[in-house]
Amino acid sequence: MKTTLLRTALATMTLACVSVSANAADQIQIVGSSTVFPFSSSVAERFGQSSGFKTPVVEATGSGGGMKLFCAGVGTEHPDITNSSRRIKESEIEKCAANGVTEITEVQVGFDGIVIANSADEGELFELTRKQIFLALAKEVPDADGNMIANPYIRWTDIDASLPDQEIEVLGPPPTSGTRDAFVELALEGGCKQFDFIEAMKKTNKAAYKSICHTMREDGAWIDAGENDVLIVNKLVANPNALGVFGFSFLEQNEDKVQAATVEGVEPEFELIASGEYPVSRGLYFYVKNAHVDIVPGIQEFVAEFVSEGASGEEGYLVDKGLIPFVEDAHAEMAENARNLIPMTN
Repeated sequence: MKTTLLRTALATMTLACVSVSANAADQIQIVGSSTVFPFSSSVAERFGQSSGFKTPVVEATGSGGGMKLFCAGVGTEHPDITNSSRRIKESEIEKCAANGVTEITEVQVGFDGIVIANSADEGELFELTRKQIFLALAKEVPDADGNMIANPYIRWTDIDASLPDQEIEVLGPPPTSGTRDAFVELALEGGCKQFDFIEAMKKTNKAAYKSICHTMREDGAWIDAGENDVLIVNKLVANPNALGVFGFSFLEQNEDKVQAATVEGVEPEFELIASGEYPVSRGLYFYVKNAHVDIVPGIQEFVAEFVSEGASGEEGYLVDKGLIPFVEDAHAEMAENARNLIPMTN
């Protein structure tokens, strides 16, 4: 009987050791933004080829989805890094902290512009303002008397006779996407607050202001087309009457297929995004779970590769993929903080 019990105990211990071994991560796990995904994947591939560490696994879950996974806890069952095409939200920081993720390093690797594009072959060239974008895509808009009403606009010419005479149909990312968040904040809200009485609500009734300025219409004029920007590009080619919203890097990669609208008379070009002159520009980030640095081999080295001059610098290989980098001095400061894994402070 004792022998049987001993054998059972040893077997249980062996299974436990195997389980621990199986869960001991020897490969960096990265989730998050589909916009940052091609940059992160490129760094991961080079890192795996040259560093002696395994190639990190990179998954595109969307910025919001990545944050949810990242903030779920500490341990090898949770991601080590999450990519994001927007800054982490205060609510996400609180969620992380509640689950023991208390030291996070924020790294902004560069910039991106959000473009509104359509078919290069058959689509008409759009020249838009943020006010027109708001009127086209918001769930509620003001009428002539300043009352908020359900969006009545069907065609672009209903908003402005100078716009192309076609139905409003815009394909874009879902609510879990950082591109969606940034587009809503920069383009939709940017146009919304040009109405003085709505802008005044920001001080008197912030909830109402946010509801008006951040809520997309749901009647088919805006279509959630998933996290895959390549799929949006392909749909624009198939439907020249539709517009699509995605990151600048995908415009560069598909400039033979799609053309970008101007916003406030400014084209989404490399220099104009980097300078902030293009009004729908944003930072690109990744976030490191510092508690995993001593658990998962290669995290600090991967970060160093990502922020190196040869990767995200002005002449780095990520620029060829569409990343808009910091200027030299700002890049050096960012890289130094990232290599040292300086945690965020609230």
